[in-house]
Amino acid sequence: MPRAVLDESKLHPAIRERVAGLHADLVREVQQAVAAHAVVVVGMGGNPFVKKARRALDAAGIAHHDLDYGNYLGPWRRRNALKMWTGWPTFPMVFVRGTLIGGAAETEALLASGELQRLLA
Repeated sequence: MPRAVLDESKLHPAIRERVAGLHADLVREVQQAVAAHAVVVVGMGGNPFVKKARRALDAAGIAHHDLDYGNYLGPWRRRNALKMWTGWPTFPMVFVRGTLIGGAAETEALLASGELQRLLA
């Protein structure tokens, strides 16, 4: 099921470059990490769900690369670029072999079912 994304033709030409470049450095950094590591956890300081996902991966003996961007007090605008890019509304964002699998609850469910381990095999 494709998610709704505003078609570029519906952006006025005067703002297209600004939209395309909005915190693109942050998105590129995550894309590079996802390309370089089997498991990437993107989070923010102080978020208990980020810690929960990382603890679950640690308990399963699964190595992961961690990226953190700010905390609840800032820089939320930069983090919004990641939310817009992925369509995932919360942190953490857990990627396995380049695929966004969701957050902490989804990570725990995939670990419990053995699917996450199969994705890494």
